[in-house]
Amino acid sequence: MSDRTAAVYFENPAYLGFIETQGAQIAEMAHAHGALCVVGADPISLGVLTPPADYGAAGSGADIVCGDIQSLGMHMQFGGGHAGYIATRDEAAYVMEYPSRLFGIAPTRVPGEYGFGDVAYERTSFAIREEGNEWVGTAAALWGITAGVYLALMGPQGMREIGESIMARSRYAALALDALPGVKAPLFAAPHFREFVVNFDDTGQTVAEINDGLRARGIFGGKDLSGEFPELGQSALYCVTEIHTQDDIDRLAHTMADVIQASGEVIA
Repeated sequence: MSDRTAAVYFENPAYLGFIETQGAQIAEMAHAHGALCVVGADPISLGVLTPPADYGAAGSGADIVCGDIQSLGMHMQFGGGHAGYIATRDEAAYVMEYPSRLFGIAPTRVPGEYGFGDVAYERTSFAIREEGNEWVGTAAALWGITAGVYLALMGPQGMREIGESIMARSRYAALALDALPGVKAPLFAAPHFREFVVNFDDTGQTVAEINDGLRARGIFGGKDLSGEFPELGQSALYCVTEIHTQDDIDRLAHTMADVIQASGEVIA
């Protein structure tokens, strides 16, 4: 990192599932070099994790936060639907660059009444056509409404409970797999949210072989990481969410035990 660095981006939870506990230090390092701090945050985790804007001392947290809102009430549809979110400091330098229309609230002529309307209309494509900053899509807007309804129904307590439930289920799954011969889970000694890495080096099998065995028994296994992260050996990324029950997790563990036992190659 140097004074030529424009921005520092990191995810929390990280791509490999562990919770980044040094967010404040990363933000402070970025700001010390005049760079922005950008955090990719899973919104469903924010009922239990510190909001990125609050990393460190007041005013020293993330400048921009972004991510995917699929987890906020959107149905699973073989890869869709998806929509993103972005949040920044409430400063014109950031807000005027938003790639979307801006809506604000203002008092009307009726005392005590407020109305919503376009803000900074002069920056939109409606005013300056191809020079406009925003992109408007009905599909994304509809998913935004879905996420808004989900958050309203869940409330702060509901978001806390679902976050705690996901962490507990992820931990239960990791320990269940770690109990199998030759399996290490989670690979990293850190708290996790949803995803965690499972290592199969001591089973004598590759992730591809494990996944083939699971698929033959009706289970889709974890994402093979051996190509992306060869230093992690034969490791896969597993994910547990609020939709997985204890029976689902137990079935995965029992089935994986059968796959490992069938190979007969566990390294002592």
